[in-house]
Amino acid sequence: MSTEFPRVEARNLEGLGVRLPDAFTGARNVVIVAFQRKHQGLVDSWVPWLQEHASADPGLRFYEVPTIGRIWAPLRNMIDGGMAAAIRDPVVLQRTLTVYGDVSRLTRPLGIQSRSTIALIVVDGGGRVHWSGTGAFDVHTAEEIDTALQGI
Repeated sequence: MSTEFPRVEARNLEGLGVRLPDAFTGARNVVIVAFQRKHQGLVDSWVPWLQEHASADPGLRFYEVPTIGRIWAPLRNMIDGGMAAAIRDPVVLQRTLTVYGDVSRLTRPLGIQSRSTIALIVVDGGGRVHWSGTGAFDVHTAEEIDTALQGI
């Protein structure tokens, strides 16, 4: 796969504006893109595995990227503020990067066919996509991610 992660504006839940993929600071990054509020459980299913791998690999970072349609952009401060108040953990606030606007700016270049589940993307430090998949944690997908990370 020789796709580049699309350049889009985002903001972490501490309020800092960032540009993706420049905000992915690891040599190896796992990006979880969520499309619906109910996807948080799917995202959370990956966190223990990702935390364990990141603690053993100083070059690995992971990010949660909630995507929110442009209709909600005027409520960004309220929505992001609600998420931040529920989370409170500074590490999680910094790795959660919200993207508001035309969601297809992410889905189209990344080849994401459905927004009915989360997308998982392995990105190197230069923004190049090495692997992508979907869904809640499962051992097979985790092995695929691990293999992709080892190849970077």
